[in-house]
Amino acid sequence: MRILLILSLLTVSVQALAHPLPMRERAALVDEILEDRLTHLLPQLMEREGIDMWVLISREYNEDPVLKTMLPSTWLSARRRTILVLFNPKEGKELERLAIARYDVGNLFKKAWDKEQQPDQWLALKQVIEARAPEKIAINQSADVALADGITATEYAEFKQALGKDWQDKLVSAESLAIAWLETRSDKEMAVYPKIVAMGHQLIATAFSNQVITPGKTTTEDVVWWLREQTREMKLTNWFHPTVSIQRASAEKFDHLKAFTQAKDEQLILPGDLLHVDFGITYLRLNTDQQQHAYVLRSGETDAPDYLYQAMAGANRLQDVFTGNFKAGRTGNQVLKMSRQMAMEEGIKPAIYSHPIGYHGHAAGTTLGMWDAQDGVPGSGDHPLHHDTAYSIELNAASFIDEWDKEIRIMLEEEAFFDESGVHYMDGRQTGFHLIQSEQKR
Repeated sequence: MRILLILSLLTVSVQALAHPLPMRERAALVDEILEDRLTHLLPQLMEREGIDMWVLISREYNEDPVLKTMLPSTWLSARRRTILVLFNPKEGKELERLAIARYDVGNLFKKAWDKEQQPDQWLALKQVIEARAPEKIAINQSADVALADGITATEYAEFKQALGKDWQDKLVSAESLAIAWLETRSDKEMAVYPKIVAMGHQLIATAFSNQVITPGKTTTEDVVWWLREQTREMKLTNWFHPTVSIQRASAEKFDHLKAFTQAKDEQLILPGDLLHVDFGITYLRLNTDQQQHAYVLRSGETDAPDYLYQAMAGANRLQDVFTGNFKAGRTGNQVLKMSRQMAMEEGIKPAIYSHPIGYHGHAAGTTLGMWDAQDGVPGSGDHPLHHDTAYSIELNAASFIDEWDKEIRIMLEEEAFFDESGVHYMDGRQTGFHLIQSEQKR
């Protein structure tokens, strides 16, 4: 498997990532991965998207989200006004990485402005552009993709004014390049990403166990805050507040709005409950987003009921139908439509709302449905799939449970990588249930 073949490229082995690294080692690994991406991946992407110069402009604490992914590990924000210029001279020459700033940006971007010689930062930027005479000057401006719309109105106006009319005509949107940079995962990233996903799975497995839950005493909010606390204890962060919810044999019906807006009331966990968690962590600048289920055993039970396993099997089948339709060049809306139709023909009641994942939880790239947009998503849903991209395979399948006299949803979400050979879950997927004892064993 290609991931195993590239472990030797890492200064820190994947095996060492079973637990979070010390901060100094994390920083070294983040910088190693970033330098590799800038050196080997970015020139390919610029060539593919037909852009020879990319200009990223940010002021401190109001950073372009793309620029933030290019800062060294020790730069927690831009400084003053930070301008990065990436120029591809082609003809086999190396990509130039320049900083129109008071100092080098770590070892990644060479300082290209001497304020004592040229006090005006904008004119210094113009001189760099004139010296290289690019065919296109791409800036992060996009009507459809927020993550590719990082240049502020002020920075855009001042940059445009400094350029003058001749160079203004070369300004283009960097939307396609920004998406490509954010969505494409490198070999070095994919050597560590599965272990980050495994960390999330380990936390969920502990949260959905008797180590954390005592039926009749523990509430859903107790589990939520255990996840938050444990994340911090591991020196990790969450990119969203977790949720834990319950489906049970009661008159309460599934509520889409509650399920997807996190407006859930605290509930006491009881025997016979079907629990659901939505949880994600951030580590080494990469994110996870995972949803799994647990069952609280009733007295005398040793496993979840067969009808719940049948419901789980339906959701797993929906995953297979969906990921089987991934093909480079297809849009998210096309995959969504094909998958829903195929699932319904098999008697599955589907809802699909998957998204790219990587530097951001809801990342740039191909959107494949939203829970309230099952007919397609204009804009990001029209973006084509590319190889070497990662997704949260997020969906649910509804099943009517006779024993409960109601419909339930098996809501699953797992990280997967899409390459030439298909879609692969980074750390497996849930096919059964976490089991919680309702009676303490003696």
